[in-house]
Amino acid sequence: MTHSLYTKFILGYLLFGLLGFVTIATFSSHITYRYLLNERADALYDEANLLASTYSNIYQGKNISLATANPQLEAVASYLGAKAWVLDQKGVVVAETAPSSYVGSVIEHFDPTASGNRSYMTGRFFDMFNEDMLSVIAPITGNFNTYGYVVIHMSVAQILRGKDQILNILYLTAAVIFVLSLIILLVFTKTVYLPLKKITAGAMEYADGNLDYSIRVKTTDEMGYLANTLNYMSSELNKLEEYQKAFIANVSHDFRSPLTSIKGYLEAMLDGTIPPELQDKYLNILISETERLNKLTQSMLTLSSLDSRGFLSRTNFDINRVIKDTAAAFEGTCNARDIVLDLTFTDPSQMVYADLGKIQQVLYNLIDNAIKFSRDSSIIYIQTTIKYEKVFISVKDTGAGIPKENIKKIWERFYKSDASRGRDKKGTGLGLAIVKEIIQAHGENIDVVSTAGVGSEFIFTLPKAVTL
Repeated sequence: MTHSLYTKFILGYLLFGLLGFVTIATFSSHITYRYLLNERADALYDEANLLASTYSNIYQGKNISLATANPQLEAVASYLGAKAWVLDQKGVVVAETAPSSYVGSVIEHFDPTASGNRSYMTGRFFDMFNEDMLSVIAPITGNFNTYGYVVIHMSVAQILRGKDQILNILYLTAAVIFVLSLIILLVFTKTVYLPLKKITAGAMEYADGNLDYSIRVKTTDEMGYLANTLNYMSSELNKLEEYQKAFIANVSHDFRSPLTSIKGYLEAMLDGTIPPELQDKYLNILISETERLNKLTQSMLTLSSLDSRGFLSRTNFDINRVIKDTAAAFEGTCNARDIVLDLTFTDPSQMVYADLGKIQQVLYNLIDNAIKFSRDSSIIYIQTTIKYEKVFISVKDTGAGIPKENIKKIWERFYKSDASRGRDKKGTGLGLAIVKEIIQAHGENIDVVSTAGVGSEFIFTLPKAVTL
């Protein structure tokens, strides 16, 4: 049988209250009793000594009956609520407070030192009483002689009644505090238990696949933060699910088109629809479609590797030399369209600390895009500048540009420049997604400034080379 957190908290709360009450009752009872016993004993002993001192001054060693002490004994006994005796040297009761029933009684085995190093003794005082008494003994002395003893008795039951009265107040106070502490339970219920139930219900909904469920916890404490975090997580998972659906749809589309072409041309060759003299032409088309499939596959593998951590292999290298080498790879394409690549560097050599192969891929994709969307007989500007500890690399074209509403979309996987899947049918729509993943993996940023019909400029940063 399992118990909820709330049930455990209630049981713990009740157990705490019970143990707290038992502890208070046990220790407070003992401590209060000892305190009252010592306090009463001190008061009785002070009065007994005062009476013994008075009698010592009276007698001054003369043989006068100690029964004359009765008026003072009565006053002290009435004040203290106790019984007072006067004993002679042999332990015979010679005077006592009313009612008189012990006068003339001999206390068997009377020993004035029986209390030891304490000022009092408890018990039945040498079997003279039927109940426990608190007794103090003070000697009546004079001229270095002891004439008798003043003994004052107080019932232990009277002390216990005083203790019970104090404890009743303590128990009542503890009960009030316990009841008031229920406020803590109410606060726990409102601020912890109920929000936690909502969060648990939300987690179960997410586990069942209902990512649209919203956890309604509006507090600003940790519970509210947890609820908002889970709501954000569900929103992101929902977006991821939608992205995965779109991703699969895009992949299917980009694979289906060339595969359909390949299948159609091959069937046409086999059934004779395409005559032998035209087969070379269509074989070249098949090779082109195959290359497109290969490029798409390589791009997806690249993105897959970028999604893994620790894929970078950083070294110091000259970014200017990498730009020159990458630009040289496009010489044929640029010459065919009369496009000029204008390279401008702040310094002849600029060392950066990054993954050489990945940055080459970034430059290749950016330059390839710039050429793809530039007009014939135009100029593409590639620059490097230094600011603080960063190297800024810019690739700027004077081509078609990007509409404002589409700028954020260009980083999405499989996004192309128009609804017809782009003017460049060989493109995969993954180039800029790869570029952004690589730059972010370096802990750097890439931005784009573009105006439709004017051109686009992509700017990314790299850290300067590490010097030892």
